[in-house]
Amino acid sequence: MSAALAGVTALVLAAPPPAAAAPRKTGTGTGTVTTRQEASPKPPPPRLPRDFRGKGKWIVRDLDIEVPFTWEGRGGDSQMTAGGPQYPIWFTNLIYHDTLYTLTYKWPGLTEHPCSRIPGFDLEALNQGFENARFVGPETLRRTPQRRVNHWRVGVVLPQLPPGNHPRLPLALGDIYVDERDPGTFWQVLQFGVQNLYDPELDEWLVMDTFEHRPGTVTLPRRCEPPR
Repeated sequence: MSAALAGVTALVLAAPPPAAAAPRKTGTGTGTVTTRQEASPKPPPPRLPRDFRGKGKWIVRDLDIEVPFTWEGRGGDSQMTAGGPQYPIWFTNLIYHDTLYTLTYKWPGLTEHPCSRIPGFDLEALNQGFENARFVGPETLRRTPQRRVNHWRVGVVLPQLPPGNHPRLPLALGDIYVDERDPGTFWQVLQFGVQNLYDPELDEWLVMDTFEHRPGTVTLPRRCEPPR
């Protein structure tokens, strides 16, 4: 799977939040992030709403690719679409009628374009995975406009072994930035790991410019088999 939703759904890691650290600035693929140290209880974890619509950019830094991106939800179904026929990458991922779909129309070096289908997955399963996310801390995304967010980390590490000197594989990792006042408003996501297999560096960004809590449009592509 090249990107997006299929990767996020795999990211489940139960762990306590890290110890508080001094404020710091870090560079990211989308600009400067400032960490804010605040004495407050841990906020609620990310939770994708049933109805929403947003626009932004899908960014693959190592390929120097940045394309338009939409993310929409309606009645618990949801769809991500990056790029289009006129762009170097073009894919769509859906949660549709309790089924997870991924279809990549275009990607550098890709010659096969099947629509993958994983039944038995819905919005509630995704949000249950987010409940195990680790709270990194409050931050400010220094874009225009600046956004005050809560930074969460989810991931899958295999094999699952106790602390100690054991070989481990970080199968899938994700950094999720949601609005500090609303965990159902997503502003930025970094995905890293095997779920980004088409990308040489295994990392891809989504950055939202808008995110509204109004029903969007979700359409199953003709190439994809309808749910059974």
